[in-house]
Formats: sequence, structure tokens, C-alpha cells
Amino acid sequence: MMKKDFNQSAFHPLDLTAMRPTIEALLGLKTTRATDYSVKPIERVLTMAKLKFGERQQRVIDCDRVFVYNPDAIGEWIMEKHPEHFREAMTRTDLTENLSAAYPPVTPVCFASMYSGMTPAEHGIQKYEKPVLKVNTLFDDLAAAGKKVAIVCTAGDSIAEIFKERDIDYYIYEDRHLCNLKALELIEEDLHDLIVLYNGNYDWAMHRFGPEGRRSMKELSENMETFCKIHDAIEKHWKNHNTVLFFSPDHGCHRSLLPPGKHGARIPKDMNIRHLYSFLCREDIEN
Repeated sequence: MMKKDFNQSAFHPLDLTAMRPTIEALLGLKTTRATDYSVKPIERVLTMAKLKFGERQQRVIDCDRVFVYNPDAIGEWIMEKHPEHFREAMTRTDLTENLSAAYPPVTPVCFASMYSGMTPAEHGIQKYEKPVLKVNTLFDDLAAAGKKVAIVCTAGDSIAEIFKERDIDYYIYEDRHLCNLKALELIEEDLHDLIVLYNGNYDWAMHRFGPEGRRSMKELSENMETFCKIHDAIEKHWKNHNTVLFFSPDHGCHRSLLPPGKHGARIPKDMNIRHLYSFLCREDIEN
């Protein structure tokens, strides 16, 4: 059992609650939450978007597409220890940001914070459980603003369960590969303002074989290949849009005895994560 406690300085000051206001700012929305956010958007992301895309009227960033790729359980430490698995993705990355997961760092808690902009105490999921969230989320705001949203994920996973009952498009499959194919198809169809794709394969493998087991590293490599395919499909099919592509894990993980891989502790390996961002510019039709 892991008993060591870490003080708050061991964790990155930005956390997952900054994701929602960042995406809303990129797409020109203001939150409909009853109270103001206690956390601000990720300013480095907005600054880069302004630099890459420019601004429309009233200081709104000229961004009209966001794609969020959510691979499960990829911590900052494994990105630093095994850079060879991330090399191709980094060639497609314009910006990185270090964040901390929600506590406890388990999947439904983290995704609830990511897409509600609220702490676990505020949104109500404070352990590994998957109730339908009743609080206002990013998906509610976007739907109310007339934006088209698609969630693509495997049946029974946290995103499929806790974000039910929204006025958005759900593409739920039993197989991860079908999810990835559908996401690429949606990019080609070019109908959605926001697409969220979840992959839980690395999380599945690391629980059984450890974070650095051979099967786990194979799954990690497949996640990075998926990110690159998404980037390249956006570059090919969304030439009429300014797009921000997010690579956004929910939490990290650590080696344990039984099971061989685990997460959920207040330790840097579980709490500290790194997100990647690609800014894909609209093609200049005058050229």
C-alpha cells in the first residue's frame, strides 16, 4: 500500500477544471453556470490560438472547431521516461501544458471535472462511480448555443455514462477501433463543432500488466498513432476551419503489486499529467 503523502507543491497548479472554460473561450461561448468559474481558462492556449488564428469581433478568438482526444491514464512521468513513444505526436504539437488531475484521480471524477469546470465537491462525483451528471456541463452550454457536439466512446465507460441525457450526438461502440474509425469519419463529414473521442486501452492494459509492461507500451503507442491520425485527418478535411486539437489524458498511474498497475492516490505519478495542443489553421482560400 502506498502511504506517502505529498504536499500541494508536488502537483501542478493548473488542474482539469480549466478545460471547460478554455474550450468555451475558443468556441466563443460564455458559461451559463450560475456562479462564475473559480478557475480561469488556460491562458497559454488562448494566447497561442490568438497568435495562430487571429480574432473576430469583440475579441472572440477566430476558432470554430475543437477536437478533444481523451486517452486514459497517461501520466506526465511516462511521457518523460519514454519520449520515443511520443516523438511523432510531438512533431504535430504546437504547445504543451502541465496540469493536475482531480482528486481522487479516477476516471469518472476526472472527466466530470474536465467537462463541467467544477471540483468533485461541486459536481458530486467523488469516487469511482458513474451516475448521470445533473450539473451544467460544457456539452449543455454548446448545445444551448446551437453548436453540434459528438461524443465517441466505448460502451459502459465513464464518458458514455456520466454525460448521458444531453442534446448531443452519441456514438457508442463495444470496440475501441470502431470508435476511432467513427471519429475519423466524423472529421471527414465535417458537421460537428466539438468532437470528443475516448480511448481506454492503455488504462486497461496497465492495470493488468503494469504501466511499463510490454502490452501496456503497445497500447500506449497505439494511442499516440491515433492522435497522429486525428491530426492528419483534420489537416486534410477541415481546411475551412481553425481547429484546436487537444491530447488530454485524465490522470496518470503507478506500478503496484495487485493489480500490477493502479491509480487513485494523491501522488505525482497519478496526479500530474501533460496535455498537448495542435493549432491547425484554415487554408487561405485566396492562395
